[in-house]
Amino acid sequence: MTIRKTLTLAGVFVGLAATAAFAQDVAPDAAAAAAEAAAPAPAVQPEVAYIFNTLLFLIGGFLVMWMAAGFAMLEAGLVRSKNVSMQCLKNVALYSIAGLMYWIVGYNLMYTGVDGGYIGSFGTYSFDPVGGDNLATGYSTASDWFFQMVFVATAASIVSGTLAERIRLWPFLLFTVVLTGFIYPIAGSWQWGAGWLSEMGFSDFAGSTLVHSVGGWAALAGALLLGARKGRFAADGHGIAMPGSSIPLATLGTFILWLGWFGFNGASQLAMGTITDVTDVSRIFANTNLAAAGGVVTAMILLQIIYKRVDVTMVLNGALAGLVSITAEPLQPSPLAAILIGSVGGVIVVLTVPLLNRLKIDDVVGAIPVHLFAGIWGTLAVPLTNAETSFVTQLIGVAAYGVFAFFGSLFVWAIIKAVIGIRVSDEEEALGLDRSEVGVEAYPEFAVGRS
Repeated sequence: MTIRKTLTLAGVFVGLAATAAFAQDVAPDAAAAAAEAAAPAPAVQPEVAYIFNTLLFLIGGFLVMWMAAGFAMLEAGLVRSKNVSMQCLKNVALYSIAGLMYWIVGYNLMYTGVDGGYIGSFGTYSFDPVGGDNLATGYSTASDWFFQMVFVATAASIVSGTLAERIRLWPFLLFTVVLTGFIYPIAGSWQWGAGWLSEMGFSDFAGSTLVHSVGGWAALAGALLLGARKGRFAADGHGIAMPGSSIPLATLGTFILWLGWFGFNGASQLAMGTITDVTDVSRIFANTNLAAAGGVVTAMILLQIIYKRVDVTMVLNGALAGLVSITAEPLQPSPLAAILIGSVGGVIVVLTVPLLNRLKIDDVVGAIPVHLFAGIWGTLAVPLTNAETSFVTQLIGVAAYGVFAFFGSLFVWAIIKAVIGIRVSDEEEALGLDRSEVGVEAYPEFAVGRS
């Protein structure tokens, strides 16, 4: 055998040996990988879940807080020029009052010691201490309080828009104290505080009824006692349009509310510490957006069919009605179901705004159709996509909240009206609340003396 053949044969044997050795090294690695893939996923560490859950509350909270700006801009755009400053003032004031009242008494009334009953306990709420590291709750208590607090302000904002242009400032703010400190928290305890409706099986994921209908009922009670704006209805009963000051502002407000709704619904998952939770939050975001889009397109089509023109203010409210409608159950619906639920909200707006006109109920921004009627629809629609709920239980919940919120608000409004009055004089209304109540005009070059 020549030296060349010997070297070649040796090379072959070395190569085979190296391959075998490599295969021996790889085989355990492959087996280990297969075993690792078959093993259950490791549990999420409590510290990690705590951080992500807290982060969800904080992000969701500041998105919902931004909705306060949305309501302010929507209302500023839909009222007349002489009342814009008043709406801006009311919105910043009601948000601040809601924050104070929910700490002083509201949170404990809603969440502490309800235990299947009708009301929690009185007293201020305590946060985690500085540097707190108690993992038992799964989140920072201050983050939870903040997230729940911004919902309260949303309910009060609904009332503000309905009663615009003729209600006095301080009576409105006095009602806000009662609404945010007592009416809303007590009503909320029935479901989110593990109260009697929760025990019954009532379901309202993010507040179609707990937030929006409660605010809508309070607004309706106030509108009935307050009466319509001067000149809003003719002698024969037909409505007379009173165009708002700025459609661009109203549109901006709607987009801000739409953005804030992702926090409103998404963070109501209440957890982001697992892959499952994050997946569900993402699904909620998508369904929320689809419902709003369905409300817009449906309102546009229906307006074109009925009126032969598309009223932009109705379309804006169609978006909001779609958002309110999906809020009761934004997780379970399929994409098509979410679109249909939101679309019905758009139909509700188009059909119920004229109904309020026939009843001579003056709702300046259309909050009652959007938040009350669409909120009821969204709550009753939950069993269509969530098999764990029932229409009977949902109807009981809607009725219970309606009776409590409407008659409770009516009682408070009646007391305020009897004691200090709630409406400005005819002269002050004609002059505009910016001058008579606030002293600062939003548009001083244009607003003086305009009707």
